[in-house]
Amino acid sequence: MELKIVDMKIPEGANLVLGQSHFIKTAEDIYEVMAGGVPGAKFAVAFSEASGDCLVRTEGNDEALIQAAREGSLALSCGHTFVLLMKGAFPINILNSLKAVPEVCNIFCATANPLQVVVAQTELGRGIMGVIDGFSPKGAETAGDVAERRSLLRRFGYKL
Repeated sequence: MELKIVDMKIPEGANLVLGQSHFIKTAEDIYEVMAGGVPGAKFAVAFSEASGDCLVRTEGNDEALIQAAREGSLALSCGHTFVLLMKGAFPINILNSLKAVPEVCNIFCATANPLQVVVAQTELGRGIMGVIDGFSPKGAETAGDVAERRSLLRRFGYKL
C-alpha cells in the first residue's frame, strides 16, 4: 500500500463536500438534494464509479463547477466517492438531506478551507483514508473572539 496526498482545488467562493456512496444514481440524487434544498444555488457533483465502466458521472447547474468537480474526482481517482461543489449555499444548508440519500455512506468533510485528501493506493485501486481540512489551531478563543463568532453567525442569519 502506498499513501498519497491529493490537494483539492476549491473554486473561489465555493464550498466542497467530499463523501462516499455506492450506486450510479448518486449524481442525480445529490442534484435533487441541491435543487430542492437551496433554490438558486450554483452546484455540481461528480461521482466516481467503482465497477462496470468506472466513469466519473457528473450533474449540476453550473458548467465551471461541473468541470471543477470532475477534475477533483479524477485527481482523487477513488471509486464510490463524490465531490460536491456549491456557490450561494453553505454545506450546513444541505448536510442532513445529503446524509439521508440512501446511497450516501459517509461524509468525509464539508469545507471551503484548503483541503488535502489522504489516499491509499493498492493493487485494487484507491481509497480515501482521511482528510486534512484547513490549518492547525493557533490557540484558544478569547472573550473578543467569542463575541466575533456570535456576531458572524448573526450576520449570516443563523442566529437571532
